[in-house]
Amino acid sequence: QVQLVESGGGSVQPGGSLRLSCVASGFTVSGYSVGWFRQAPGKEREGVSCVGRRGDSTCFEDYVEGRFAISRDNAKNTVYLHLNILKPEDTAVYYCAAVRSYECTTLPIYEVWGQGTPVTVSS
Repeated sequence: QVQLVESGGGSVQPGGSLRLSCVASGFTVSGYSVGWFRQAPGKEREGVSCVGRRGDSTCFEDYVEGRFAISRDNAKNTVYLHLNILKPEDTAVYYCAAVRSYECTTLPIYEVWGQGTPVTVSS
């Protein structure tokens, strides 16, 4: 079976950090672009960042600059998203998604989605 499983979310105070993991099974993630998305209550899903097959990264939103970082470990079949200097507005469920034979994009072409890991930033 083809799956993505996110983990690493939780509740943190403003300014805190989390490292989210996206573990792929049933396929080799090195052949895919993998994006991170998030959805806050009452809002539509938005793209956060994406790492391509060659390890290149794309920031979908300005807020990730200097605070969020995406990376991949092909040996572990895992993609990471490090969230730093978290703000209350970062509160959302974070999802990873994979697509083969496409460049990183926010277009609805991702083939495999995880169930999400929630991140809550509050005092």
